[in-house]
Amino acid sequence: MNELIEKLHEEGCSCVVSNKEVRTYTHRGVDDLYRLLTQEPTFLDGAEVADRVVGKAAAAMMVKGGVKNVYADLISLSALTLLRDAGVETDYDQLVTYIKNTKLTDWCPVEALCYNEQTVDEILPVVQRFVENKEQFFKSNS
Repeated sequence: MNELIEKLHEEGCSCVVSNKEVRTYTHRGVDDLYRLLTQEPTFLDGAEVADRVVGKAAAAMMVKGGVKNVYADLISLSALTLLRDAGVETDYDQLVTYIKNTKLTDWCPVEALCYNEQTVDEILPVVQRFVENKEQFFKSNS
């Protein structure tokens, strides 16, 4: 896991996933995890993940994908609870009440959308709707 964390920081990645091979990702938000979960779900099964920011939606996708170990620079309390309740070994640098948006002025939109959802199966459809309608979401909220 230390190698993944080093790669995360040294290469400026948003996420590093290791499962027989190491892959790096650079998109903000949930896009990379969502693509992995929906297009290559077996790559997450048993994987180790080092991520800059883990909110509730990212945690739900990691649980659904079968990730076994997570490190986060920044993690929300609800994400940590979801991961640990699912038996995912989780370490972090900073624990926060919730994830903020990129401007640090309000909640991250996906974190806010998932706030009232309690289970992975409740969270995933919310994430799917967000990803599929992201452009409309940001236009209506700008």
